[in-house]
Amino acid sequence: MGSNFTYDQVWYKLNSSNCFQKDIRNFLLDLVRTSDYEHKYSRPMPYIGIYIAVASLLGLVAMAVDLFHGLRSRKLWFPCKYFTLNAASLSVIAVAIKLPMDINNSMPGDVDQATNLGSMAFMCTMMANLLPSLATMDNKELLANIIALVVLVITLVVNVCIQIITGVVSDSSKPRFTVSVEQFKYQYRYVYIDSNRPLAIIYVVLLLVLLIIHACSALTILDSKRIIESKYQAGHEIALRDLKLQEPERLDVEKLRKHVSNYWIMAGTGSPQFMTACSATTSASGVICAFSTILDILIMIFTIKSLDDNEFASDYDWSMPVIFITQFIGVLIGTIAPLCRCFASLSFKVSIKWIWDHTKVFKVERYWTRKLSDWKQSSVPFLFRSRTCMVVLENSKVSILGFCIGFQKTVVVACKMISLIPIVFMVCVLFCFNCWKWLKVMFSASGIVLAETPEQVPQQKDFSQYVLKLQVDMEPAERTMKGILKSMNRLIRKAEKQQPKNLMKLLQKSKGFEGVENLYCHHVPPLLSTEYPECWSLPLISLTTIAISLPNIQNDIVDSLLRSVSEGLLYVTLVEESLNATHECVRIQKAAKMLWLEVEVHHKWLGNKVKDRVPQVNTARNTLEWFRDTAKNVTEVETMDIEELDNNSVCKSVSANSMYHITQTILLSYQDTIDELSQEVLFTRLSSMISGILAACLTNLPQVIAMKCHTSSIEKREASVYAAAHLLGETMQIINNLQDRELPSLNSDEFPFINKWCAYFRDPFP
Repeated sequence: MGSNFTYDQVWYKLNSSNCFQKDIRNFLLDLVRTSDYEHKYSRPMPYIGIYIAVASLLGLVAMAVDLFHGLRSRKLWFPCKYFTLNAASLSVIAVAIKLPMDINNSMPGDVDQATNLGSMAFMCTMMANLLPSLATMDNKELLANIIALVVLVITLVVNVCIQIITGVVSDSSKPRFTVSVEQFKYQYRYVYIDSNRPLAIIYVVLLLVLLIIHACSALTILDSKRIIESKYQAGHEIALRDLKLQEPERLDVEKLRKHVSNYWIMAGTGSPQFMTACSATTSASGVICAFSTILDILIMIFTIKSLDDNEFASDYDWSMPVIFITQFIGVLIGTIAPLCRCFASLSFKVSIKWIWDHTKVFKVERYWTRKLSDWKQSSVPFLFRSRTCMVVLENSKVSILGFCIGFQKTVVVACKMISLIPIVFMVCVLFCFNCWKWLKVMFSASGIVLAETPEQVPQQKDFSQYVLKLQVDMEPAERTMKGILKSMNRLIRKAEKQQPKNLMKLLQKSKGFEGVENLYCHHVPPLLSTEYPECWSLPLISLTTIAISLPNIQNDIVDSLLRSVSEGLLYVTLVEESLNATHECVRIQKAAKMLWLEVEVHHKWLGNKVKDRVPQVNTARNTLEWFRDTAKNVTEVETMDIEELDNNSVCKSVSANSMYHITQTILLSYQDTIDELSQEVLFTRLSSMISGILAACLTNLPQVIAMKCHTSSIEKREASVYAAAHLLGETMQIINNLQDRELPSLNSDEFPFINKWCAYFRDPFP
């Protein structure tokens, strides 16, 4: 901190006084000069402290959001969705723990000391929260993030050890300054009472233990994913046989619901985060986190008076209480999730034998050490041919990995012993609760207490073949299975309230698939010499563009059509992306998205305002001919080779070709009565065609839902099944309504393609 006198003031006072010897005077002048410089350089430090507080607040908010997400989704093992181990979170953490990293600034005040220790408690809490997120990474991400975490924690531990040695970690808010004079050699030092050192040492040990747990868990995750993946593939084959995807017309809502349930069970019980949260290492990290939180609470209790007295004297000044309070709140909130994960093992059937097997000293499951064993047995590629070096390296590798395997087993056994604490506690609580229920039933049967008859739970379908277990004896408890199924039912009920009402009204305007029947005429030659694949969305957008350009139609009717098509295109896009994702089709789909953005937002078609067209007489014939001629002109100025076009050129060429084909087909079909055709009749006809095309495309929704249930990436499996269940809830009524329509006699792999539908209606009996 700075001095109360400037250098010039002290110089004047010392020169005017004869009570100081020359050497002492020079020494004090150097001291004041140094103090002046330190005061100047320390001015930005409070703002750096606010930067630390903001970073801590970001970590706090991320942990709180994960906590809220777990409570909302009733996943009390609290999966990591927002606060995960990655480059961004590590950067935030590095800023949040700057105080224990700072070895150049003293911490003379009680609040300074408490904040320094509180930062280490905050780091313990964040590490415990981050542990399940390791399961969401692939091998490369896992290795990179673990190495980054190791570097960060080791750096933190080394810096704290330096602070302990140099006396920065202490407990005296009023240090005693002493000056000794020996033969004109002047020394000065601060003297502290070192009662905070044991707390700092404890936090260092806790950080190292948590780091070891993270490393051991990372090694386990690699093999546990492999085990779960093999069991998932077996369940996937069973589910496919049950569904019989070869007959899409039989995929009603009830069968789809059962299919989604099968994958929901597999995704829930086989979630890597769920398996990690139920492991002994996660339980141990929760206990360690709780212990560090208790220490932080005690530190807060003994520091409250110092907070009131503003006892902070470091260069961070008034920002110290802000950091301290922010990180203390973060510790309290962040401890909830790791503490709840301590009891995640109770998601499985727990018995005395299970507890004994869980903590048996010599029982360490194979998957804990399989990766290390594979490395130990694998051969190392040598860059030289010296047999002596090869023998030395091979023996060294075997010795090191043998030690690592033994160390891994020791850590696992220790974690199992630590995890026994919350498990036994919770088992005792559940035992007391069950005893209370038994007493209530007994007294109720005796007539002493009137109690309601417990509700009978309906028998659920046997999902045992879809339950993915890491160990044979890890059988999920009945309440766990019920909770998993209830979460799916809640999601479907919630999605049912979000059904596309405008789209369903539009679908009622057609009874069959006449929109596809009358879409393209084979007598109309294409404008483009190069063939391109057809997609569902492009003709829908072309027909909608013609409909909204008719000036005599009321605006509310036009807006209703736009809303309906907009809702429908969301599902059409899902169908195209899921079932028709070839390179050429993707390019056409992108062109359709660009065109729809222009039509929906700006009411333009290829740069032309659809309401401000050239024809003087706005009849149905004029409208169709204008679009036909404009499309022909646009195509003539564009390059014909689709492969050489950029996105904008593809959009123009393909959109113009589609518009030309559709308008020419309509003109030919009404060639005898086109002059008498009113705009209202044309709008109704266009709406019916749009409805029929949407209906034909959305018959593929059951296939899309079935496909979304499965994904090859184990890290994305839960999100994929979630999307499938949500889509099922949204489209239940649509699927039911389309069940009554007679489908064309196409092969199951032909339904996703509009050109197959058009070919069938042109020639139903080839």
